[in-house]
Amino acid sequence: MPTAPQTTDELYQALQENDRRPYGRTRTVTAEELVDSAEQFAEPVPLIHALLALQKAYNYGSEPRKSPVAFARLLTLFDEQPDVFDERLRHTLFWRFKWVAHALRQLPEIPLAGLRQWLTEMRDRYEKAGLGLQPYYGQAYQLAAHVGEDTDLAYELWAGRTRTRLSDCEACEICERALYHLAAGDDERALGTWEPVLAGKECCQEEPARSVSYALLPLLRTGRTDQARELHLVGYRACRRNPSMSGEVGRHLEFCALTGNEARGLELLAENRSLFDEVDSPLDQLGFLTGVEVLLQRVASLGHGELPAAGYAGRTWTVTGLRAEVRGRADDLAARFDARNGTTAHTDRRRARLDRAPLLDALELTLRTRGLDDVAPAAPAAAPAARTAPAVPESLPELILRARTLDEQGHPDAVACWARLRTLVAAPGYAHPDDPAVGPLVRLHADLLADEAGRAGEKDRFEEAAALYEEAASRYGEAGAPGHAALARACALLPTGEIPAERADGAEAKAAALTAAHAALVRLHEETPALAPYQEARLLRLRASALGLRLQTSGNEEHLAPLFAEVDLLLAFATRHDIAGQVSGALLLRASTHALSGDLAAAVTEIDALLDRLTAYGPAWHLPRTLGLRGRIQLGLGDAQAAHADLTEGLRLAADWPSDTVDTARLHGDLAQACMHLRRPDEALRHLTRSAELELRHGSRTDAFCTYSNAAQLSLDLGRVEDCIALLDSLLAEPDVAAGKLDDRLVAQLRLTRARALHAGEDLKAATAEFAALAAESADWDDDPGSHAMIAAETAVLLAESGEFGRAREAADQALAAHVRAPRYEQLSGCLRELARLQAQQQGAEGLADALAFLADAGRIADEARAAGYEARGRSLDPALAYEHGRVNAYAREYETALIALDKALTLLGEPGPDADHAGEWAECVRLAGAVEGIYLERPAPALTRLDAAVSRLTALGHTEETEPLTSLAARLRDKG
Repeated sequence: MPTAPQTTDELYQALQENDRRPYGRTRTVTAEELVDSAEQFAEPVPLIHALLALQKAYNYGSEPRKSPVAFARLLTLFDEQPDVFDERLRHTLFWRFKWVAHALRQLPEIPLAGLRQWLTEMRDRYEKAGLGLQPYYGQAYQLAAHVGEDTDLAYELWAGRTRTRLSDCEACEICERALYHLAAGDDERALGTWEPVLAGKECCQEEPARSVSYALLPLLRTGRTDQARELHLVGYRACRRNPSMSGEVGRHLEFCALTGNEARGLELLAENRSLFDEVDSPLDQLGFLTGVEVLLQRVASLGHGELPAAGYAGRTWTVTGLRAEVRGRADDLAARFDARNGTTAHTDRRRARLDRAPLLDALELTLRTRGLDDVAPAAPAAAPAARTAPAVPESLPELILRARTLDEQGHPDAVACWARLRTLVAAPGYAHPDDPAVGPLVRLHADLLADEAGRAGEKDRFEEAAALYEEAASRYGEAGAPGHAALARACALLPTGEIPAERADGAEAKAAALTAAHAALVRLHEETPALAPYQEARLLRLRASALGLRLQTSGNEEHLAPLFAEVDLLLAFATRHDIAGQVSGALLLRASTHALSGDLAAAVTEIDALLDRLTAYGPAWHLPRTLGLRGRIQLGLGDAQAAHADLTEGLRLAADWPSDTVDTARLHGDLAQACMHLRRPDEALRHLTRSAELELRHGSRTDAFCTYSNAAQLSLDLGRVEDCIALLDSLLAEPDVAAGKLDDRLVAQLRLTRARALHAGEDLKAATAEFAALAAESADWDDDPGSHAMIAAETAVLLAESGEFGRAREAADQALAAHVRAPRYEQLSGCLRELARLQAQQQGAEGLADALAFLADAGRIADEARAAGYEARGRSLDPALAYEHGRVNAYAREYETALIALDKALTLLGEPGPDADHAGEWAECVRLAGAVEGIYLERPAPALTRLDAAVSRLTALGHTEETEPLTSLAARLRDKG
């Protein structure tokens, strides 16, 4: 706290500011300092308020040892000066007796007699004050449930009594009742009791998050898996990283462990790592640690005990090591509670949780479903589950020869062989076979470098690929393999031609570089005699590929003929030497060239012929890519159904091969696009997430995050808000994102989508905080002021929704300043109109001047747009502005002005026509004008004339739905008359 409050007003202001902080050490320390400050004042009321705030910080900051101490000071003040406690303070004091009872239960060092003595004190105080005893019996039941004795009697004494003003809230009492039925083994009755809380009808600071965490497993046991999934997402978000809800976090970890979501469980554990050290409540620790152990036990049982796990600070943990540590601590806590209580209840409950078998093999909790293999360090790219891994020869000479043969054929199974060889060669004590057929070790090193270079090129790491190919060429030279050396040098030329694109020199520079690369390839070909046929075919393929990339970069029609000529050379050579893979490659390249030139019909004809050939002669692994290309072309022709069929078949066939060798990720991405054209967005969402995860597994992290960003936006558009937030939380927790290694604009886009999702999910506080942070960061984006304008404008709207109109005005001014540099007419106009509406709606006449200032800004933007010839995609700016003038003035009770503005809006809109959106906007304007005129100005006759005419007009045009609010208003006016 920078400066201690010097007056009571300053103290109360500081208390209010601290109350807005999240619970945790910062809030608690500030509350302690404010108590010290309050003691300087002569009157006791400021100290009472400070002590109440301090106890609240202790209670919700999981510091039960300190809560009773703060309350003891309050009770002393009450005993000494009861008259200074007004009705509200007195109510709060007696309410907090329950907090102390709760705190004492959490501390095993407090004797059971001490807990009972406190309940006796509570009862005596309540009776003396003439208060009902239902809250006392509620605490007595909770103590009985904690100890594990006489719970039935205690429950009846509590549950049968009438609630009082000091009873726990409805949501908390519902949870206690449900837990009683749950402990009795009655899942259905427990869930029935919980229904109002789980449905969001009853809530408080801790509910429904607490009830949700307990209800997850009963929901699974009774077959309500969809509801369990939904509640897990929303419930976890409400309790994560919260020390006072660590037990709830533990139950969410347990839920992940028992539903085949162990990888998500480890992810959530990492997100809550701070709870290992921040939770001061032994009872909360016990609940959290038991949930952690359930998860770790499950992960270890699946053979992943050596995976890293987030645990206590100060050292690095594996699953096995952390499990042992957690088990020891949790066993000790359970034993301490049982020793204090004289029962075995806590040990028994803990054992029951640890002994539970998984309830489901797999429940898809989020859009990003991953297994433990995906979170293993340096995990290899996983092939689809449907494919059996290729047999890799055990004999080292056979393995080397097999890898080379498969590589010559372009066979996907070469990947597995090279991967195995890379592991063997890197192992200490590797002994290279003395076999003339295998050749020297330097030759194998060259092979492995060439394979690594190819994989780097596939991930667009062009400089790395070129350098690796050059090194491979040098090693091949040492090994006496001139043909391989020449081919490696040729392979280096193609990525070298693509490097200018990385340096942002533009398409022209890249096209020139590819022209130079092609010329170098031709020279190398001419200067290298006696190449093996497969090597010469590859070199011809490189020549054609260079020109194909040039055409794709330039779009220049003059580049078509040379490309077709190169493709024909490759096709003729491969046909003459019966190199099936290069024949189909040439045909596929020719079809792609037709597609690039815009001749989609010719492309389809070529692909149809190629598919017939592949079906008859192979190679089979070319079928998925070929079907993928035909699917993309069908999309270009507008036949989404045919595209969907081709891409689905391509995906089915791709399951027979390693996913990175047949571009399964792209097939999923293209299929998502086809699904969107077919208006099947949920199916599209599944394909987008699968595409992204495959890209992530193959190391294409930027592409993966871009695809995930699209998936998150689609899930938000579909109203799947919690899915969107859970997906983005998972992505933003990735180590490279947290370390700032991913493109900052891409990360900002992920955060922006998350902020919008939080807003859609009605978490206004979190959404506003994220928007404000993004607005501050984007202010420095000198190369992209338009994005800053939009982020600042959205931030302003959220601040206005929170009633912070001063900050909203500041954010709007930032947006307007950025708009000058990069106009965003439509979006900014909409935000300014919304700001005006919010201020007038919340403040009425008092806020009219500021609301009209927002509308004046929107008017200037509309003038600028008109002068620039800008046409809005949605609502036209001028009639929308006139309508908002009407609505804002109506909120401020300036009804005549409002009606004039609405009539102007109707004039600008013009009469409705067949367009439904325009008719809806017109009808809404008529409705508001009718309400202002008929209800507020008390002129029902002209209002009814207006409404009846509008209904007739809309009905004649077939817009019956738009007439409903108008006929309803007209009926109301007639009833009034």
